[in-house]
Amino acid sequence: MATKKKKRSSLKRMRQTTRRTTIKTLARSAARTAVRTARDVIEKGGEAASTAVAEASSILDRAAKRGAIKKNAARRGRSRIAKRANKAAKK
Repeated sequence: MATKKKKRSSLKRMRQTTRRTTIKTLARSAARTAVRTARDVIEKGGEAASTAVAEASSILDRAAKRGAIKKNAARRGRSRIAKRANKAAKK
């Protein structure tokens, strides 16, 4: 049986999906990396911790804005990083 010819709209949808998937994957990956780096910097201590926390927060928010992660997940991530940084600062 012959395969059905794909419509223009379905081809466009396929292009959109692949593009969206790659963008969201990159955003999600960047967010994870930023959180990991922030955690490492916080553990080591020093003044770089506050900039790492700010950077991670910003990247998490951008990922949430793009829809790569959910809004509450981004907020939770920011909260956890800030909590960790404050705890390390008190020591």
